[in-house]
Amino acid sequence: MTRGFRVFYFFAFLVIATLFQAQSRIDCDALNSRILKHAVHYCVYVPAGYDAGAGKRPAQTYPVLYFLHGLGDNERTLFNSGGWTLLDDLRQQHKIGDFLIVAPEGGRSFYINSADGTVRYSDFFLREFMPLIEQKYRITKGRSNRAISGISMGGYGALRFAFTHPELFSAVSAQSAALMTESPKELDAVLHSGSSLGRLLGTVFGDPINVQHWKENDPYVLARKNAPGLRTLAIYFNCGQEDNYGFEKGAAALHKELQEQGIKHEYHPYPGDHSFAYFLSHFDEVMEFHSRAFGLN
Repeated sequence: MTRGFRVFYFFAFLVIATLFQAQSRIDCDALNSRILKHAVHYCVYVPAGYDAGAGKRPAQTYPVLYFLHGLGDNERTLFNSGGWTLLDDLRQQHKIGDFLIVAPEGGRSFYINSADGTVRYSDFFLREFMPLIEQKYRITKGRSNRAISGISMGGYGALRFAFTHPELFSAVSAQSAALMTESPKELDAVLHSGSSLGRLLGTVFGDPINVQHWKENDPYVLARKNAPGLRTLAIYFNCGQEDNYGFEKGAAALHKELQEQGIKHEYHPYPGDHSFAYFLSHFDEVMEFHSRAFGLN
């Protein structure tokens, strides 16, 4: 083999090795929860370069975005439905920086503790899940490097977590969040309507609706109660104006509430329904929001 070919193959090997190391990946695993008394599955988007950074001294660390899925979805839905490709495209186009995205299985929990106390999802998330993730992965410590996002039921959950614990999260986003403007009394009628929403509300919020529990988890109430803390949050939400569940009314009401409290936020009412196609059509905007909030671009 001539010297020229040896040089060619050497550089070809370096290029291939670099490309191999630069691939993002999805890690999926499960946590056996003592609080929930069952295994909770989760998936993590690990950005390109994470593995290569392990060899550095000190090892490179990354911000983390927790992503909460919608009702009927699971921890794999985002990544199996085009989100993985979109994330890689955004990074290749230098529109977002490197951060981990962690999607836990949420079932039908609304990501809160149920009214009867039998399902303590909020306790699980804060006491078991976040500590596990931030020990297992090289997460940059501190509130400024932790954010939360979600769609539909997960949008409600993300807002509820961030509005309850602004000391833990620096940014929150939600798409078509399951925000209901009806009073608990009005929702009691929904409970007995035979609708799927009614059956879901009963398992989480009580039957009849537990008013105190509802208010304790209501993003509108939390926006008023914790307004000083929310003024330190970066807040983004959008909703399709033809939402199948009428959640556009809830998004508009939250926008008004935040305005009245003097809380800076981004609110975007867009054309569209309550579908994953709608969510993906604005996913890039959401990821760019979080990248900016992390100070990555």
